[in-house]
Amino acid sequence: MKSLNILFCLSLMIFSCKNENTKQETSESETIEKSTIEFKTVEGAKLASGQLLRVEDFPSEYIKPRPVDIWLPEDYSEDKKYSVLYMHDGQMLFDSTTTWNKQEWKVDEWASTLMSNGKTKDFIVVGVYNIADIRWQDLFPQKSFDYISEEAKSELKNIAGSKDFKLNGDNYLKFLVEELKPVIDSKYSVYKDKEHTFVMGSSMGGLMSMYAISEYPQVFGGAACISTHRIGGAVDSDIPYSDAIFKYMEANLPQAGQCKLYFDYGNKTLDEHYPQYAPRVDDILKQKGYTEDNAKNLFFEGTDHSENSWNARLDQPLTFLLGN
Repeated sequence: MKSLNILFCLSLMIFSCKNENTKQETSESETIEKSTIEFKTVEGAKLASGQLLRVEDFPSEYIKPRPVDIWLPEDYSEDKKYSVLYMHDGQMLFDSTTTWNKQEWKVDEWASTLMSNGKTKDFIVVGVYNIADIRWQDLFPQKSFDYISEEAKSELKNIAGSKDFKLNGDNYLKFLVEELKPVIDSKYSVYKDKEHTFVMGSSMGGLMSMYAISEYPQVFGGAACISTHRIGGAVDSDIPYSDAIFKYMEANLPQAGQCKLYFDYGNKTLDEHYPQYAPRVDDILKQKGYTEDNAKNLFFEGTDHSENSWNARLDQPLTFLLGN
């Protein structure tokens, strides 16, 4: 088996990842009290529209504390209800002047335009920051690891240099569902049901979005998986992540009728490795009973693995999931 550089495995998807100010400490015994968590306006945020609020270190018993942003539309009002879109890699969503590569998703631009044109429901966006050093452990679909051989598991632990190496995707989802969502539901004028709750991410965040709707189909009504990192790890790894991920999907992806699923991919830079997996995604969707009305797996010719590619087509997943 080829040597897998675990640092490369972690940084492979860091097109949307660096955050120098994120604290690394956490308290295992800390109890999350909704009343004590306060989102504060981000002064000086470069937005096209709306308002950005932040908790710098959202407390958690499951994952390392990190910033969480909330974007509210310009005309946000307590007099009406909003859908909620949860997004991974929150530091990359709104303001390119603060990102490591000076790119962003342009979520505020697209959300404002689509809502004002009546193309989507009214919604707010909740962005969960990543921590670069542990992004892979947080966002890898943890239970898909059960479909990898014991030999491959041992190999990864040896390469990682730690017998205590563990994935943390299940705890990341517990954070979203048990700690973050109740705070959003209690503090903002939002719908709480699955029909108005969605999740979206790119690369490893695409994998986690698929995992979220598979593990919590009663919570999320739709998932958008952008440039989903089907490889699961380093490009040259012999550990069969991709096969394990597909086996997990075959066993656990919700049947048609329970949710909406959006997948897409390009064919440049890291995305060049993704088209080979498209037929298998199509097969799984077909096996689960999905049609074009409730699932997409779209190819964008000539697009690469970057926020600039994702922001150019962000209207596609937004209108698919949240369209009127």
